[in-house]
Amino acid sequence: MSASGFSDLREKLKSMTPHRDNYKNRVTDKDDSYKNRKVKVTDGGSSNGNGRKRKHRDSSEDEVEPVESREQEARRVQSGIVQVEVFSKEDCDVIEGKINEVVANGEAGLYREHTVDRAPLRNKYFFGEGYTYGAQLEKRGPGQERLYPKGEVDDIPTWVHDLVITKLVASGVVPEGFVNSAVINDYQPGGCIVSHVDPPHIFARPIVSVSFFSDSALCFGCRFQFKPIRVSEPVLELPVRRGSVTVLSGYAADDITHCIRPQDIKERRAVIILRKTRPDAPRVDQSPSPKPSPPERHAPLKAKRSHRRADPDAAHRPRVLEMDKEENRHSSSSSRLHRRSNSSENYWRRSQDGDVSRKVKMRRH
Repeated sequence: MSASGFSDLREKLKSMTPHRDNYKNRVTDKDDSYKNRKVKVTDGGSSNGNGRKRKHRDSSEDEVEPVESREQEARRVQSGIVQVEVFSKEDCDVIEGKINEVVANGEAGLYREHTVDRAPLRNKYFFGEGYTYGAQLEKRGPGQERLYPKGEVDDIPTWVHDLVITKLVASGVVPEGFVNSAVINDYQPGGCIVSHVDPPHIFARPIVSVSFFSDSALCFGCRFQFKPIRVSEPVLELPVRRGSVTVLSGYAADDITHCIRPQDIKERRAVIILRKTRPDAPRVDQSPSPKPSPPERHAPLKAKRSHRRADPDAAHRPRVLEMDKEENRHSSSSSRLHRRSNSSENYWRRSQDGDVSRKVKMRRH
């Protein structure tokens, strides 16, 4: 044992720092109080910039709102969808014959330029109102769509009013005078239309569509990839039967995209989309004002460099001004003329003084 009374150095150090035991006891008690509390580590267990893991407290206190599940979103989509059966098989047969006439008229070139829009395995026929979209836009992105000027597309055919819109008004699907735009989409097997939202600054809600020729499906919340074309799983897959009417509003029309997948078009299918354009919807400018041409910029003149060596005595010589040079040129030219006139006069005199019979050669002027 040493003179200090400690046989072990650790005991001596412990006696010198008694506060560490109290701190250890406090930490142990705190750990016991947190033993039943759940700790969530984010970022895959990685630490933050200070080397400590970020923790989130249990939902018993400040609960963090969970991400909305696909089932909940599907219910929100479903809340904005209404489907009704309005058209019988006989009605569909008559309307489908009229759609075939529209296709034949388009093939024959009987419609205006912007009435028909062709794409692989899908053709669109605009009536009443047409608008720019997709690759037709000068600037890509939502909100850039524009209505064509009035008269750029054909009017809504009479049979659409008589056979389709009238029955929808009678069934209470749309009010009288609501529809001023009708679009016919004609799909071939394997055709599709990519995920989109009908531009809300162009069309009022609701959006009404009627299916013909075959059954299909309308999908919500898909993502498209191309080369080769691939489509992700939808949030909601809505069956659409031949002759069924689908009405979109609310969340289904404004807050989630809808599409037609290639695998959902197994046979030819056509859909008539009936909408109302907003009175303040922007239109394509018929006569855009010409852009002012930028002012011409002339290249600055560069001083010519002389390859001659500078004369050290040039600064002491008198400078000859341009007016002096001009005067010298006039004086030299007048002296040359004077000498020429004197020489011709002397030549004539010598001729007169000489032989009279000598012929003098004269030039004709």
